[in-house]
Amino acid sequence: MLLVEWHLPRLAAAQAPVQEARSKVEAAFLRNFARYVSWPPQAFEGDRSPWTVCVLGEDPFGDALPEVLRGRVEQGRPFEIRRADALESLPACHILFVSIANAAQRRSVLRRVKDMPVLTVGNASEFLAEGGVIRLQPGERMEMSVNLDQARSASLGIPTKLLEVSRDVVENGVLRRLR
Repeated sequence: MLLVEWHLPRLAAAQAPVQEARSKVEAAFLRNFARYVSWPPQAFEGDRSPWTVCVLGEDPFGDALPEVLRGRVEQGRPFEIRRADALESLPACHILFVSIANAAQRRSVLRRVKDMPVLTVGNASEFLAEGGVIRLQPGERMEMSVNLDQARSASLGIPTKLLEVSRDVVENGVLRRLR
């Protein structure tokens, strides 16, 4: 038992840099979505209104998201980050990272933003089936899958470049495995 207790803190310390690197990669994906995905003009208050990146639920990013977005501008817009445990506590979001473990709560949030110009992103295995737009899948390398039907419902344009590097794409209700 003592041997296990002695190794656990070392194991946790060894995993911390891996989690931090993963968080930075996920944050970079969120930043790049602002570059490649297109939103309808009415999604923004003005021509230079910021991108609002929201994290709903338990924040998996820590300092990685502000670090990756600090000083960045995409399409002439700076970034703002908002975090909350409830959707009602957030302003209008352009990119919404849904980090809610409870599937029923996650589905409820996704239903409420379904037809809004909000790019929903998450890691849950059922995220696309639940109505999310992009699922990030960490592993040896970060992969993503896209629910093109939901993107269209939200009036978001997903370019071919993103679809070509996606693992799976849902289109017309059919899941196609690309990689």
